[in-house]
Amino acid sequence: MAGLSLMPTLRGARMPARTLFFEHEGHRAVREGRYKITALRGEPWCLYDMEKDRTETEDLSSKYPNLVKELARKWDAWGAQNNVTPLPSSYRVDYLREQ
Repeated sequence: MAGLSLMPTLRGARMPARTLFFEHEGHRAVREGRYKITALRGEPWCLYDMEKDRTETEDLSSKYPNLVKELARKWDAWGAQNNVTPLPSSYRVDYLREQ
């Protein structure tokens, strides 16, 4: 099973830095360090600096397109490795859809 044990944290240790991935009915996100990319079903990725903008109001994707591409590639790899993609055709997310 993918993931990390929480036991060290329950015993007082700090969790190591890690990248978090999310998907729910075609909506998706990646959180790595201070940055987070999100995309609603069928929409392009948006980028947020979570240290400066915790309410995700300022999309930085046009300012840092290479960071968006890097995090999106990580999401694609995670989705394939964890049987998240391809998504069912009923989700209407063309580029992630089963053939």
